Amino acid sequence: MGAILVIDDEPGIRATVKDILEDEGYRTLTAEDGPIGLDLLRRESVDVVILDVWLPRMGGIDVLKAIKADHPAAETIVVSGHASIDMAVNAVKLGAFDFIEKPLSIERLLTAVRNARALSDLRLENARLKRTTIENDDLIGSSAKMAEVRELIEQSARSDARVLITGENGTGKELAARRIHELSSRATGPFIAVNCAAMPDTLIESELFGHEKGSFTDAVARRKGKFETAHTGTLFLDEIADMSLSAQSKMLRAIQEMRFERLGGESTIEVDVRVVAATNKDLRQEIAAGRFREDLFFRLNVIPLRMPALRERPEDIARLAEFFLGRLVGGADRRLSKSAVEALTTHDWPGNVRELKNFIERISVMSDEEEISAETVEHFIARADGKAPEIIKDRLDILSELRLSEAREAFERGYLLHNLRKHGYNIARTAETIGVYPSNLHAKIKKFGIEAGE
Repeated sequence: MGAILVIDDEPGIRATVKDILEDEGYRTLTAEDGPIGLDLLRRESVDVVILDVWLPRMGGIDVLKAIKADHPAAETIVVSGHASIDMAVNAVKLGAFDFIEKPLSIERLLTAVRNARALSDLRLENARLKRTTIENDDLIGSSAKMAEVRELIEQSARSDARVLITGENGTGKELAARRIHELSSRATGPFIAVNCAAMPDTLIESELFGHEKGSFTDAVARRKGKFETAHTGTLFLDEIADMSLSAQSKMLRAIQEMRFERLGGESTIEVDVRVVAATNKDLRQEIAAGRFREDLFFRLNVIPLRMPALRERPEDIARLAEFFLGRLVGGADRRLSKSAVEALTTHDWPGNVRELKNFIERISVMSDEEEISAETVEHFIARADGKAPEIIKDRLDILSELRLSEAREAFERGYLLHNLRKHGYNIARTAETIGVYPSNLHAKIKKFGIEAGE
């Protein structure tokens, strides 16, 4: 557990609060002014800061701003003997956990400390759970290619180096970026995702860097940009190749200096942000075509990470499909047949894992089978690919070798068998679906010698 830091210029108050907290079992540090307190924060693990407003050398409000900027995980309880409502409101707006007037009530102070510690512990636990969360959707898989991806993610997460993630649509680039953030020392900070392709060039500067009130027609209030919002965390720039050249120029400067001005503003804002970018395009080709800045590419491509297409790791398809099915309502009680898995594995999946996930959801909704059959998988793959007419044609080619009566019986038997499997051999449900009476269906099952489970 981290310590509690008391920053107060009055020796008597420091000593009294320290004794009270240590009697409660808290490890307690003290500092007589802001700079000393901030130095302790850099060197010690601190969960809660008890901060006086009136301090020498550096005012308490400025110390609070520095704490929230550089040590956001530490909860701060502000105390003052000259409190006002405006001061209290301002402190809370700046991120203070609580505001307590002097002379201090021991009971009130201990309650605030306990609550602040509980919140700090909760945040740390959330960060721990994020680090140990088992397999995010696209990171599932035991293939060699996914093992390489996971290893590179774990290695890159340890530093603040910029990462450039490449790969086709649907391969899980954003999930990889989130995983890097969750495993990093910035896990308690924000993860801000920006789709560069979705931002008009006229608004991109405002979206990324914010604006001041009145800086343009619709700027009715000051607004923080994505860079500022991501302070102490990770900024994920998706589809970076779709950003205009002028926007790339502004982005390059912000990444280089980690400082910028809001649109219409005069003061410089400094941020501490890790940048992770992604694209489905070949940036070297974009550079050769004059559509992407080479200097920005080199700034972003410190650690390259390529997400493999699903066709490059077919051995992961079965596990992914079962995972997606199990997450759906009622999916835990259903399964894919061995032949259905084989049908899924041989498909190309141009939309990659995202397409597979959507496909599993589709067949789970459209099919009532407890064990999803290969016929169901092939049927919906054919519909998705627009190949149903070709499949019908192929089967007609086979049936055309038979006499008419034999072809009719072969088709009817296959048709009935498919629908019986689809509905788990439920006679009433199957009969209703194909539009016959249950007694007629029973007669046909007997005629064609169909057995349950066939």
